[in-house]
Amino acid sequence: MTSFERYLSLWVLAAILAGLALGQVLPAVFGLLAQIEYASVNLVVAVLIWAMVYPMMIAVDIGSLAGIGRKPKGLVITVIVNWLIKPFTMAALGVLFFRHVFADMIDPADAAQYIAGLILLGAAPCTAMVFVWSQLTKGDPNYTLVQVSLNDVIMVFAFAPIVALLLGVTEIAVPWETLVLSVVLYVAIPLAAGLATRSWLISRGGQDAVDTFRRRIKPASVLGLLLTVVLLFGFQGSVILAQPVLILMLATPILIQSYGIFALAYGWAWAWGVPHRVAAPCALIGTSNFFELAVAVAIGLFGLNSGAALVTVVGVLVEVPVMLSLVAFANRTRARFPA
Repeated sequence: MTSFERYLSLWVLAAILAGLALGQVLPAVFGLLAQIEYASVNLVVAVLIWAMVYPMMIAVDIGSLAGIGRKPKGLVITVIVNWLIKPFTMAALGVLFFRHVFADMIDPADAAQYIAGLILLGAAPCTAMVFVWSQLTKGDPNYTLVQVSLNDVIMVFAFAPIVALLLGVTEIAVPWETLVLSVVLYVAIPLAAGLATRSWLISRGGQDAVDTFRRRIKPASVLGLLLTVVLLFGFQGSVILAQPVLILMLATPILIQSYGIFALAYGWAWAWGVPHRVAAPCALIGTSNFFELAVAVAIGLFGLNSGAALVTVVGVLVEVPVMLSLVAFANRTRARFPA
């Protein structure tokens, strides 16, 4: 790692502060950037995430994907944790904190909104940023692609029923445009570009050419991460500064859920003898959230200025610092896993 990469957490903190400051100094600019979206997906952020995902996609060897079925443990952990545990523990934490722990500080109607927002986050495990976290932990790019793809397929069928069950409503209008567009932008397009680039590099210089090219473009991936943080905190800086205590209360169950889900999946993978290159991405998928989908559904069901929508935004703000701390932990504990 370069000196810059070793201090990535420090640069992320600087990006958070820069985003908060610039959001106050240049509100019109950030307002304009926030409007560049389609189906609740901000296209500027999408481009930056694409820049982060593309380097890992170059490492995907399409010919080796067929053999992943012989190593199903990582996929089993991903599916069980993401879909049979995570949504329900998030709902339970929401009830615990907003019906009991913070009950005297929050209006009951607002509490119901906050619980709903947490449920939407819990039922939407991550898609795009998993590739970034996997790359930072030296995860297996082929296995990560299969894990994310399987997760997306399950999401198409399971998201609405789980949310409907936990919210106690009979109909959920799933924003299919958001779901499909996100998968295309964050998985299909960078994968196609990565495979095409890999094929061209292999024809020119073999695997060495691939490795050299990935090293050269790696700074662009880190820069994309930092600019994404600046934008996210610039978009929501006024909310954070106006209601800091409320933001901390909303972040509390999200933080507990994030670290708890990671500990469960990562510990399970360690106990089951899953290699670290599979175990780390496996645990990180469930820890982070598909925030575009959660935000879109929250706005569609409860409105732009609802408490549910605010919770999903807080989920966005919490995610990057939390995930970087877990990436650092995963890297420090790599030696504890089988080779």
